[in-house]
Amino acid sequence: MIFLITGASYIGKTFLAQKMLEKYKTSYLSIDHLKMGLIRSKQTDLTPKDDDKLTTYLWPIVKEIIKTAIENKQNLIVEGGYVPFNFRKDFDKKYLDEINFICLAMTDNYINNYFNDIVFHSEDVEKRLYNQCKIEDIKIENKKVINGFKNAGEKIVMIDNSYIETINMLLQK
Repeated sequence: MIFLITGASYIGKTFLAQKMLEKYKTSYLSIDHLKMGLIRSKQTDLTPKDDDKLTTYLWPIVKEIIKTAIENKQNLIVEGGYVPFNFRKDFDKKYLDEINFICLAMTDNYINNYFNDIVFHSEDVEKRLYNQCKIEDIKIENKKVINGFKNAGEKIVMIDNSYIETINMLLQK
């Protein structure tokens, strides 16, 4: 089984992936680690700020890693924001049957009420070199993710009241 976890920045994708790693004791791929490895090794001229271009650049690699894991009957957690809204077009049914897609998003209400918690917990799993989170940026990116995946027909897991309860609900499935 492949768990493909995506969503906006500061949404808690890495935290969910870490909890799934602990629960399922399976392999984990951070798309951010792949991104930074390619950038730092000078395999690309893209920078961490080139989000749309990075999705186009990274997704062909990530999708083939997913296919290889499925073909090898390996479980894998793949986490990151560089998943195109129409990602399903890249997989035949035999692959899609093995992918558990999870898109996390926060409501504006949640962001307004818990912004300080979002920033505080943003480094629970990994330390960020540049942690300059702004409430409006989170709202804008969340709306982009919500609209993009909804328009592609995907289900979004909305965090509205309790982040931990939402994560625990996902871990119970």
